[in-house]
Amino acid sequence: MKSTAVKARPGDKIRLSKIDPGDTGGMSKEEACTRFVDLREEVSLLQEKLFAEHERSLLILFQAMDTGGKDGALKALCSGLNPAGLEVAKFQAPTLAELDHDFLWRAHKVTPTNYEDVLVVRVHKLVPKKVWEARYDQINSFESILSENGTTIVKFMLHISKDEQKKRLQARIENPKKRWKFSPADLKERALWDDYQEAYEDAINYCATDYASWYVVPANHKWARNLAIVEVVLRVLKKMKPRYPKIRFDPATATID
Repeated sequence: MKSTAVKARPGDKIRLSKIDPGDTGGMSKEEACTRFVDLREEVSLLQEKLFAEHERSLLILFQAMDTGGKDGALKALCSGLNPAGLEVAKFQAPTLAELDHDFLWRAHKVTPTNYEDVLVVRVHKLVPKKVWEARYDQINSFESILSENGTTIVKFMLHISKDEQKKRLQARIENPKKRWKFSPADLKERALWDDYQEAYEDAINYCATDYASWYVVPANHKWARNLAIVEVVLRVLKKMKPRYPKIRFDPATATID
């Protein structure tokens, strides 16, 4: 069974235009949804062990164009997991206060690396090219430090087509319950589509390392997207082999009156 997630390996030159955002791996929606539920149950069991172990961590990053499905992917993956073992942080374009500090300043508090600073900052020319170009190596160094201190890193780029983004933006305008998600500023960002695609490709190609893998996930179909993500996460967790901690007492001697 072919996974739709495309792993970027060190030295690869990923081109988003060569990856079909509508790829479903040949599966039907019904098949994918059934498999997703089964695999997420396996993820849940391994996540419980990782939480109980309390020695290592798994850091998962989502990047996408507007409407790419970051919230939906996160919700689908985390439903059924132990919330006590989860921490979620969201980053947007840096504020003026954040721009006054080094670009990883706001990330240090919650540990994820901050790719907005080689995406939004680059596309909108908030800093000179020589500044954002140097950030790829700095991100790699930061991720290396996290890895050496027990954090496994997996990065997903949720890849949608420009036509699919148009449909999703239109749906937000037409649906009163989704209208709050839309902003006229979204259209200005959409006009920079090609610039963002180039920025994403560079971020993926320069920051794909053995210790922090990038995966491009076709995301036009939400159900195919969710399955691809859970397949990768399960594979990573199995490789981590989390185990329940050793019990430091004899259960036979524990008497509860």
